[in-house]
Amino acid sequence: MRTSTVTAIALALAAAAATAAPATAATTGKPGTDGLWRMDGYGTVLSLDGDTLQEFQTTSVSCLKGDSARRSGPRTYTTPDGTTLTVRPGPGRNRAALGYETSVGHRSLRRIQELPAGCTRPTPQDPRTAFDVFWHSFAENYPFFAAKGVDWQDVRDRYRPKVHQDTTREELFGIFSHMVRPLYDAHVAVRDGDQVFAQVRPGTEPPSPELDARVKKFITERDLRNAPYREDFANGRITYADLPGRATGQGYLRISGFSGYAADDAPYSVHFAELDKALDTILTTERTQRLKGLIIDLRINGGGSDALGIHIAERLTDTPYVAYAKRARNHPTDPGRHTRPEPIRVVPADGPRYTGPIAVLTSGTTVSAGETFTQALIDRPGGTVRVGQPTQGVFSDVMQRNLPNGMTAILPNEEFLNRSGRTYDGTGIPPHLTEPVFTKEEFDKKRDSAFDRAVSVLRNED
Repeated sequence: MRTSTVTAIALALAAAAATAAPATAATTGKPGTDGLWRMDGYGTVLSLDGDTLQEFQTTSVSCLKGDSARRSGPRTYTTPDGTTLTVRPGPGRNRAALGYETSVGHRSLRRIQELPAGCTRPTPQDPRTAFDVFWHSFAENYPFFAAKGVDWQDVRDRYRPKVHQDTTREELFGIFSHMVRPLYDAHVAVRDGDQVFAQVRPGTEPPSPELDARVKKFITERDLRNAPYREDFANGRITYADLPGRATGQGYLRISGFSGYAADDAPYSVHFAELDKALDTILTTERTQRLKGLIIDLRINGGGSDALGIHIAERLTDTPYVAYAKRARNHPTDPGRHTRPEPIRVVPADGPRYTGPIAVLTSGTTVSAGETFTQALIDRPGGTVRVGQPTQGVFSDVMQRNLPNGMTAILPNEEFLNRSGRTYDGTGIPPHLTEPVFTKEEFDKKRDSAFDRAVSVLRNED
């Protein structure tokens, strides 16, 4: 979700006297952030007009209306799904910053005087126009063509001649799917109603409710069978157990996603509260003092809110540190130009915190926010070791771009940088210790090699 509609703010009052004061946000009753704003990166213009925020999704050949939100406070807007956006003015009257409560970091806004010309006229809905908007959406925002070895201009040259006035919707969906297939990017998708094309990195599988349920049952019966304490939280997305036997003194925290902690239609604040409730129950003063090691299992994690991951990281340190830096592609023709990297900090939470050794279990089914949380623990003070397989390799928030024919293109445009200024996009975050994860052989022989390795590593840390 992003923004709203715009009307010009009056520049002067219709004064009866020559000495009448010029209009300001205070005299008109409108917020000082009302007006039109172009976002650095993201191909987006926002219109803020009184109680309404409207997003316009722009490329060099198009401008289409996107999401909208209603004012819910002096600087906040709320989307139809209950997500809160915050627009903060400054520095100066021509700059502002936009923040999403579900995300981390901010998006810089620059005031503009009028909407781009394409926003004020209807966009044709024919197949060729839809193709051009689709191609330009990727050409102007996607950061990873070079890393993926894909020549996007060549893709246009090969596929655009196949599109004509009589191209059917089904044919166009197939063309779009073939165009993005070589990217093997789990944050890239084409959607037309209920029909979706998406894929994961070769050699991995996407997280699914069925796989999650199978793995949870397997772990419960094998690894947690004699656990002296085990409890599910947050709609079953989080499980905690005190481990038995040779792992006595260790804890096990399984997180299958950074969303879905409450009903689907519940606002983000409710999901956040459910997470806090779980963490307050798990990380008590007594438990944090006696734990000798903590296994965090992210092997089946479908992602969600990066902000929830940072919130958990704040319970796992007593020293502030930088989790990663975030930047976005910021030029339509030069993929090497970006917004200024914004450091995302982990600040110790109030109350009990666990600060001892951690073993993080990952796999190719650790996706998106599961990966940004993994990255947020890399430089964590206190010792963190990764066990299993590389993560999926997708970190960015996704852009959902409307096409004029009603289809949707979904793509990333951000990079999450490590301390060396590099990203793990494409390859994923590698483990320190490689072990098989939920292979057929592991299931058949009732083995959990990554879990057992983590127990052993943490025991040696004692």
